[in-house]
Amino acid sequence: GSTAVGLRGDNIVVLGVEKRSVPKLQDERTVRKIHKLDDHVCMAFAGLTADARILVNMARVECQSYRLTVEDPVSMSYIARHIASVKQHFTQRPGLRPFGLSTLIVGFDYDGSAHLFQTDPSGTYHEWKLTQLEEVGKRLENFWKNTTLTISQKVMTNVLN
Repeated sequence: GSTAVGLRGDNIVVLGVEKRSVPKLQDERTVRKIHKLDDHVCMAFAGLTADARILVNMARVECQSYRLTVEDPVSMSYIARHIASVKQHFTQRPGLRPFGLSTLIVGFDYDGSAHLFQTDPSGTYHEWKLTQLEEVGKRLENFWKNTTLTISQKVMTNVLN
């Protein structure tokens, strides 16, 4: 796992992840923490990468299935609820272990409204304006306290107002 941060404003979503150092012999293009689920939906995760691959593939299939069935792009609340339901299902079935990851799902609905959802391994999901997934508690908090970048102040002010 690693740190993932999501911000949502009226007409903007920002998703960021911590880039870890990659061993010299590993191709760094194979390490992806942000995945595109559909044309308007992206997901970042903190946790087990193998579990994330399975969940990303399931979510992509659901986005395509929804588009073929309803003839509209999937809504943000629908795909967040679907991912949370899959994760919750795996907590109750005998012989299956729960997914070992939390996710941030960002994107825009067909009306242009921005959304940021967080799902937990237990299957709960919530919509946020600002949230983070992290394995090291104070690192991100200290970064935001010590950052004096104008752009981050503008984004934070836009999100919190």
